[in-house]
Amino acid sequence: MGPAILDYGMGNLRSVANACEALGSPARVARRPEELRDADRIILPGVGAFGDAMANLRSGGWIAALEEEVRGRGKPFLGLCLGMQLLATTGTEFGRHAGLGWIPGVAERLEPADASLRVPHMGWNRVLAEKRDGLLAGVGEGADFYFVHSYVLRPDDPSVVTGRCVYGAAFAAVVERGNIQATQFHPEKSQKAGLTVLGNFLRRQAC
Repeated sequence: MGPAILDYGMGNLRSVANACEALGSPARVARRPEELRDADRIILPGVGAFGDAMANLRSGGWIAALEEEVRGRGKPFLGLCLGMQLLATTGTEFGRHAGLGWIPGVAERLEPADASLRVPHMGWNRVLAEKRDGLLAGVGEGADFYFVHSYVLRPDDPSVVTGRCVYGAAFAAVVERGNIQATQFHPEKSQKAGLTVLGNFLRRQAC
């Protein structure tokens, strides 16, 4: 038992595993879908394009396993960066692609109102907490986290957004619904505040 980090060819696995180790919860890198059965929680990192990531999840047999373990058995799930965007119904990066559909909405390009702001959005930005008893417990009204992304998840239901960031315009930085949680930022690269968020997930009880 313990956390499992999906290795589906799109993730920054080592830094996530190192952060879990630092928090006293060594994580196993899962390279086959059946390895998720013994995990007590699941982390889906992601770096790259939405369509490629969904193709890798599909061809590797991960989607059925994720549905069974997360939606069927209620295991805590954490999506990171692209792993958050994949929760959408649809992604619009290089065409339209079906996502996991766990958080109805669309993953679309970040378009800051201020044309001087560059995309990709890279660097440290403040996340304002709208809920303080979930992933953002212990970070106060807000904290700075590290971002590297060009696309964002825009949920149909705004109530699932528990943390927002402003980069020319506000976007969802944290979403939470039941046992499904995700961050657009990289907690594993966000120093003390990031370890607080990751620790909140690792201590979460299964549904």
